[in-house]
Amino acid sequence: MGCILAKEASPPPTPSSLGSRRREKDRTVAPVASGRKSQATLPRNETAVDASATVTEVATRQEDAERPAGKRPARRRRQRPEPRLSNPPGHVHGELLAAGWPSWLSNVAGEAIKGWTPRRADTFEKIDKIGQGTYSNVYKARDMLTGKIVALKKVRFDNMEPESVKFMAREILILRRLDHPNVVKLEGLVTSRMTCSLYLVFEYMEHDLAGLAASPTIKFTEPQVKCYMQQLLSGLEHCHNNGVLHRDIKGSNLLIDNEGLLKIADFGLATFFDPNHKHPMTSRVVTLWYRAPELLLGATDYGVGIDLWSAGCILAELLAEKPIMPGRTEVEQLHKIFKLCGSPSEDYWKKSRLPHATIFKPQQSYKRCIKETFKDFPSSSLPLIETLLAIDPAERLTATAALNSEFFSTPPYACEPSSLPKYPPSKEMDAKLRDEETRRLKTAGGKGNINGTKKTRTRDRAMRAVPAPDANAELQVNIDRRRLITHANAKSKSEKFPPPHQDGALGYPLESLHHMDPAFDPPEASFGTAFPYQKGGMTAWSGPLIDSAAAGNPRRKKKSAGNSQIPTNSKQLPASQAAETSPTQNKSQSTQSFKQPHLVCASGMDKVMKLASQKAVVIFSLSSCCMCHTVKSLFHDLGVDAAVYELDEDPRGREMEKALAKLVGRNPPVPAVFIGGKPVGSTDRIMSLHLGGKLVPLLRDAGALWV
Repeated sequence: MGCILAKEASPPPTPSSLGSRRREKDRTVAPVASGRKSQATLPRNETAVDASATVTEVATRQEDAERPAGKRPARRRRQRPEPRLSNPPGHVHGELLAAGWPSWLSNVAGEAIKGWTPRRADTFEKIDKIGQGTYSNVYKARDMLTGKIVALKKVRFDNMEPESVKFMAREILILRRLDHPNVVKLEGLVTSRMTCSLYLVFEYMEHDLAGLAASPTIKFTEPQVKCYMQQLLSGLEHCHNNGVLHRDIKGSNLLIDNEGLLKIADFGLATFFDPNHKHPMTSRVVTLWYRAPELLLGATDYGVGIDLWSAGCILAELLAEKPIMPGRTEVEQLHKIFKLCGSPSEDYWKKSRLPHATIFKPQQSYKRCIKETFKDFPSSSLPLIETLLAIDPAERLTATAALNSEFFSTPPYACEPSSLPKYPPSKEMDAKLRDEETRRLKTAGGKGNINGTKKTRTRDRAMRAVPAPDANAELQVNIDRRRLITHANAKSKSEKFPPPHQDGALGYPLESLHHMDPAFDPPEASFGTAFPYQKGGMTAWSGPLIDSAAAGNPRRKKKSAGNSQIPTNSKQLPASQAAETSPTQNKSQSTQSFKQPHLVCASGMDKVMKLASQKAVVIFSLSSCCMCHTVKSLFHDLGVDAAVYELDEDPRGREMEKALAKLVGRNPPVPAVFIGGKPVGSTDRIMSLHLGGKLVPLLRDAGALWV
């Protein structure tokens, strides 16, 4: 009777509810992550606990159940964490801070690092810096606890934008989800509470496929090609079965160890996908030479077919010993694809409804000629290449179907990875260094070369020292030098095989606007927009590079009405301070350079307007701004030479950033695009104008486009 008086009236229990209550007696919960001691079992009068409830929610329900009914507080609705947004609840954030994670990381990427404990930086010994990219450096290091050699990928976050941290959080989530012998394994994370850098710890791999294929002493046999392709497709099969698209398959991202084991690496552009619940994705992914036609045509609804297209390009390259479609722009890349794989049918154009179909639709009809072009390939490989390089992504099938093709089921069969030859460490960097040494020796021989080698001084000057990046990174000095290369006249095997190391989201080499000396590793910045060290001597302007051989005798730039107030200088800017230009530009412009006008500006606003009037198209950005790459790629594909000015490369950058924010009416103001000296908008505005057909007339009116 006492029990009845202490509780509100309730309907009589049903047999099913009685059974559930009996089961509740035996249900246990995990201990609460707090200072108080929690009960091990639920009280008898507690309702069934939802399986997705957190530990703190269970503890709260227990406390409520122990109180009298009239004194129980009104229960507030709790927000459950959303993995895609990485917004952990407060108690999870506290647990991450207690585990040693910095707040700037746990606030944004809590879901990615949940359950892990950060490694201390002093438990690793750096051996060598093996690469540098736009947002990361890569070091060869030794784990002091185990003695194992590892690769440390240091990712820098130089601003307050949580989006850049979320991109890295997605990569960590993807790497934690995948577990396969042919996918690189994330072994740990190293971070600090005070700095804005994060180290990703990977196993160290001695080779990459691009470096091995470029070696003049290495020629793959058919069983070896089958072995590498079998491992690549097995890794892709695992990724796709776990809802992951890699979106940047290429030779330099396929790492190989001394046991012949191939692993897919660099998931910086990878994303989750669900074929049953599709959502729009960006088409600005995959390095240009390996980019599927639907991406070039602007598709935002795609699937595993884009990775399979890249795999087909890799297979054909290994058999042909050179790239099969080395385009320089998106238009040229599509032209090469249609010439080899045939023009899409009218049904395909109608069915796909791709955004850029009307712009890039070929006027001439091409016949598919893969069998004729690759007639010297093993006959069993042609059906697989035909499938993987199908124009319609639906016809590329899956990685599982590719593994079951006759290419792998007919002799000679794929060899075991352990039976592959033991190669010396060979990556793209090593191949380029070998070519440079050979070229240097030939040049030193002069006319009296004992081998009778014909002098090629003009080409040699343009082809000097282009060491390519290691595994997942890029040496910055190589980006500067690579702009002097014309891949069309490359003669050595390593010049032909590896593509220019490009950002996967773009179709051209990354810009050289960050740190001019590759040996210079700047101090780690605090997590903010303050610039902790002076960069006044490293101001970079967009424009053609100066040939180092001609740097001693530069031309004097004439004054014009637009820049008459800017003092001329008889010395050109060094090549390291110049930025990229369109590879299709006239060679006669190769000695043109822009002066540094900041000395005559009275304020940040004056300087912004001064810089905005220097060229027809000017982009203001930060060195860590992700969105700037998209708009630069668009102008590059249109043949527009846009000047890029990075505010954090100037000692007065903060003043200019504030002035720019007032001018464009938003904060942060970058990227900000000026056309004809007037602000047009950010990346979204430029892309909207382009898709609406209004960008080209605007550029033509400003004198930036002549055709």
